[in-house]
Amino acid sequence: MPARFPARLNVDEFSTINRRAFLRGLGASALVTATGGLFAPSVWASPVFSAYPFSLGVASGEPTPDGFVIWTKIAPKPLEPRGGMPRKLVEVEWSVATDERMREVVQKGTAMAHPELGHSVHVEVEGLQPGRDYFYRFTIGRERSRIGRSRTLPPAGSAVAQLRFGVIGCQRYEAGFFTAFRRLADERFDFVFHYGDYIYEYRVVRPGELPFPVARVMPGEPDECYTLDDYRNRYALHQLDLDLQAAHASAPFVMSYDDHEVDNDFAGDTTEENTPSELFLLRRAAAFQAWYEHLPLRRAQMPRGPDILAYRRFAVGDLLEVNVLDTRLFRSPQACPGGPRIVANCTEALERNRTMLGEKQERWLYDGFRSTKARWNLLAQQVMVARSDRNPDPDVFAPSLDKWDGAVAARDRLFAAVENTNLRNLVVVDGDVHQNWAGELKKNFADEKSATLGVEFVATSVTSLGDGYDINNNYKAILQQDPHMKFFNAQRGYVRHVVTPGRWQADFQVLDKVSVPDGHLSTRKSFVVESGKSSLVDA
Repeated sequence: MPARFPARLNVDEFSTINRRAFLRGLGASALVTATGGLFAPSVWASPVFSAYPFSLGVASGEPTPDGFVIWTKIAPKPLEPRGGMPRKLVEVEWSVATDERMREVVQKGTAMAHPELGHSVHVEVEGLQPGRDYFYRFTIGRERSRIGRSRTLPPAGSAVAQLRFGVIGCQRYEAGFFTAFRRLADERFDFVFHYGDYIYEYRVVRPGELPFPVARVMPGEPDECYTLDDYRNRYALHQLDLDLQAAHASAPFVMSYDDHEVDNDFAGDTTEENTPSELFLLRRAAAFQAWYEHLPLRRAQMPRGPDILAYRRFAVGDLLEVNVLDTRLFRSPQACPGGPRIVANCTEALERNRTMLGEKQERWLYDGFRSTKARWNLLAQQVMVARSDRNPDPDVFAPSLDKWDGAVAARDRLFAAVENTNLRNLVVVDGDVHQNWAGELKKNFADEKSATLGVEFVATSVTSLGDGYDINNNYKAILQQDPHMKFFNAQRGYVRHVVTPGRWQADFQVLDKVSVPDGHLSTRKSFVVESGKSSLVDA
């Protein structure tokens, strides 16, 4: 089954090169290779590996009612160039079963691991039963991957009694251990939304170089990422982490990206370093290719040079419509650049032509608002939508301009579309700020009595900024002056969401420490939203 893009979103117009023909060609080359055709001599026959080839684990993602993507990457020496692989095609067998021991196999086949894609494998499995667990595995000769669990979505429009999903992101390697992923794996969610910052592009840092303890140092003394090899190495380093592998093997992931997959605070083709755009686009192309290679994404998300189509829509029965947004590629350049991102009195942020999504993505999103029949409507994106004052002085409004506060007109258009389409039960989830927040989305944030159009849950980081803290006096003051914000916490973890037709519950799961392995997880706060009431109440 193809990716769930509406017919009005013409993928062929996404690039000056016909994208659909390009993808057909890729599939044809794989078919010819697998069947002993024109390119058969380039296949590595009976490969023998110097080390375990599935060192980066397995993953699934992009669930539909009849399938999902399953992924792996052949890398016996993952931190060496090309993962220790020769420049040859490799045949990889895959199978999908209904049981964890892989005895009841319902589908199997052979995929090609192409050197052009770093020997990554993306299999788009179709024809499965809706709303149930499946298990999968990859094989090359006598080498077998671990077994992963995935899950199909309920049929479109069908009644769904309950949905459980997690939201997670921001996993800086040096800042701590990935215990949050291990705890998330134990949840066995229906799916996980990863909002981005899967890697950080920065150079290696050592103890004493950050304002928080460095829990572990990246091996190999890597510099900042610029080339495809740089980004590949950084993903491999992260995916060698067994906690992260456990999370990917536990449930299908819906992947997004934020800035650090490419460069801090980038916006479209502009960067904070004012790199010439033609040079930055080369870097962006390398970053997007590495992102695609290392994650369970469909061919529809395969980048074409520096461009990528990452916004898409999923329907979970009649219960939930998920709109995955891209708030980086099409946004306006950063307002008031060249200084700190938290700025008071930045008039550029108020310009009427500023955008976070770009014209086409806005139109796609608002058309979806008009056509949805779901009980709940989710915006799964990267950065905070609600107005957020970061200065505790009540006489000074100083927002972070990298968020929707940096494009106020874009937020106004979003809220107008919500109101004009009578969109019901709007929930927004995101991350980026390495803090937990819960808030209500007001038509006019300056008026506490203004209409509430939806709610927002901001997930903290996996590790970024280290162990963190619960709350301090600074943020207590900020909560008092922004009454639409109902909760703040700066510990590490993830957010668990449990959705039924009548209510939505969000549980903020936090760790006591990430500076040491195996931190203790607890529920810091739970909120409930009743259907038809866009307000937060304690669970």
